[in-house]
Amino acid sequence: MTPTASPSLAARQLQQLRSGFEQLARQQLAPAALGQQARAATALLQALPARYGEVLLNLLDRLESSALFTEESCSFSQKDLTDNLLLWADKAQAQLDKS
Repeated sequence: MTPTASPSLAARQLQQLRSGFEQLARQQLAPAALGQQARAATALLQALPARYGEVLLNLLDRLESSALFTEESCSFSQKDLTDNLLLWADKAQAQLDKS
């Protein structure tokens, strides 16, 4: 991949993830489908510092675990996790913009 293609692909993958996060918040996307989408965003994860991938995977693991419960559990709030995913996307965008 050329240096100019990677940032463009990473930006597209981030936009797709942000859309997925918003669909999740509206209950239009299952947590497992979002997890697959996020894990497949390899260009984005490679364009960001390693800690971004670690945080994203941690949030996704917790989100997928919370999907096992029919109601909000005391340890995993889907709304809080979705809010944190959107915050992650904002910070990832700022990081990409700096690059």
